[in-house]
Amino acid sequence: MVGILASRWWIVFACACGLVVGTGSVVIFTFGVFLKPVTDDLGISRGDLSAALGVSAWLTALAGLIVGWLIDRWNARWIMLPGILLFALSIASFGLMQAQPLALIFLIFSTAGFIGGVQTPIPYAAVVSRWFDRQRGLALGLTTAGVGLGVVLIPQLAAFLIGRFGWREAYFGLAIAVVALAWVPVAIFVREPRLPGVTGAGHTAEVPGIDAWSALKTWNFWALSIAFFLGVLAINGTIVHIVALLTDRGIALQLATAALSAAGIAIIIGRIVCGWCLDRYWGPYVAACFFILPMLGIALLGSGWAYAVPLIGAALCGAGIGAEIDLMAFFISRYFGLKSYGKVYGLMFILFNFGTGGGPALSGKAFDIFHSYSQIFIVYEVALAVTCILLARLGEYSYPVHAVTTARGDSARVITT
Repeated sequence: MVGILASRWWIVFACACGLVVGTGSVVIFTFGVFLKPVTDDLGISRGDLSAALGVSAWLTALAGLIVGWLIDRWNARWIMLPGILLFALSIASFGLMQAQPLALIFLIFSTAGFIGGVQTPIPYAAVVSRWFDRQRGLALGLTTAGVGLGVVLIPQLAAFLIGRFGWREAYFGLAIAVVALAWVPVAIFVREPRLPGVTGAGHTAEVPGIDAWSALKTWNFWALSIAFFLGVLAINGTIVHIVALLTDRGIALQLATAALSAAGIAIIIGRIVCGWCLDRYWGPYVAACFFILPMLGIALLGSGWAYAVPLIGAALCGAGIGAEIDLMAFFISRYFGLKSYGKVYGLMFILFNFGTGGGPALSGKAFDIFHSYSQIFIVYEVALAVTCILLARLGEYSYPVHAVTTARGDSARVITT
């Protein structure tokens, strides 16, 4: 028993390390740090570069569906190891961007976005969900907290590398970080348990859950998908532009980046606290509470107040997005089971990633038109209010803990390979 418990928590550690340099941390959350240096050097608008990021995020969403299908059919480790190396190469290619043709920038972002499907929470959450049941909320919270740690560390690393070497070399440095923090831990620790109905070629009906097509026909699937889309649209659209917003107000780059780090710290805390709560309280109420926080955060950021207010606003936004990935991974397992976990996650992740990329692109276009973020912040507040309403209307879990766990605990149906 001790050996099994120890080994599966090491898997959580490895998955958390991998998400430190996931697509969100490396591509999305460093975007605000690279935004001004890249646009100033290449002479392109914030809207154009934000649009390229949006296309990248949308392709990541589509790739997530493919990754989900692959990990339902094959061992996730076989998909992750080559995928992480390709992702590192795609990040290095950002350093090759030129002002003309603009299509080249979109191609580089698009390639990184598509390959980045393997560095989303989909494969990591699938592996962890198969190892845990009774403590699934906490395990997923600790795993996805890696994204929060990435938001704290990776933008600061990017800012340091930009200041020391330049933005092109900074992208090369991030590629090295991907190999060191994702590929190495996954290679050493990540493997999958032998669950009932799981073979090297896929899952059978013995695994609890419904197929992806049946999930698509349920109210819960669409309520969750739309809620998470609106939530991430609002929160990412705010957080990604925090550095630019604050430097526009005359705040120094390092201090503005500290606000992004505050969001990252809140993501870590939010995901762990959210995971702990999900194991003890009804998830939809937990979710609604965590989406009220970014509503307050956006209001503070839009107020224009100085001193510690931007840090508090960024932290509240971070707490919301910190809970979001954890909530999605947890709700999929409880409402749809593990049989087609990767496919269902991939389908939901498509709409989610439309919001991930659409929010920053929408904020960039709004700034180009109004030269301010105030108008788009009003839209985001409404979106978050709708999110809370949708989540509060979810029904009881279809696959609660006792449906897949015996009195002996999580490891009762786990046989290590």
